Amino acid sequence: MAIDLVIGLGNPGPQYAQTRHNVGFEVAAEVLRRRGREEWMRRFECELAVIAPGRMVVVARPLSYMNRSGAAALRLLTEFEVQAQDMLVVVDDVDLPLGTLRLRVSGGPGTHNGLRDLCDALGTGFPRLRVGVGGAEPEVDLAEYVLSPFSQIEQLRADAAVQRAADAIDVALLDGLEKAMNTFNRPPIADELRVKS
Repeated sequence: MAIDLVIGLGNPGPQYAQTRHNVGFEVAAEVLRRRGREEWMRRFECELAVIAPGRMVVVARPLSYMNRSGAAALRLLTEFEVQAQDMLVVVDDVDLPLGTLRLRVSGGPGTHNGLRDLCDALGTGFPRLRVGVGGAEPEVDLAEYVLSPFSQIEQLRADAAVQRAADAIDVALLDGLEKAMNTFNRPPIADELRVKS
């Protein structure tokens, strides 16, 4: 199984830039930065970039807002002639502790509305990388929580999580999903929680 398309989910606009719900956007940007690139082209209601870790891979950030990600993903799959099982989706997950990663080859949407829209459009047979952003307290409205920024202390761990998620994607692209799952589906050790300089 080779990954040919990486989609980071989030919401466009500066008001959402530093929120928990935009971790997918941040991870996609880090994948690009590691290749000395920061510019995106706009096509198909997405920000797109092409990277080549041994072959062509498209990295995308849909601009259609989180809850309408399915149509954008479907169009990308069609335009680039990629199968759903060769698309890796990166999302935030409030049910995972901050910094924890969960990489799976398929599965349901859980409580994530962006994943729900993708599953409605494509089915459940696509890989996804969930990046833990912490759990909301029971009395906190979930929608409000995911659209809130990280605290100063949380931001350090969130930055480290973005780095680990980009590491996981690099391994998935070069060595396959199985190796990435075996390596990153575990709690981060203390050294991995530090932001790389």
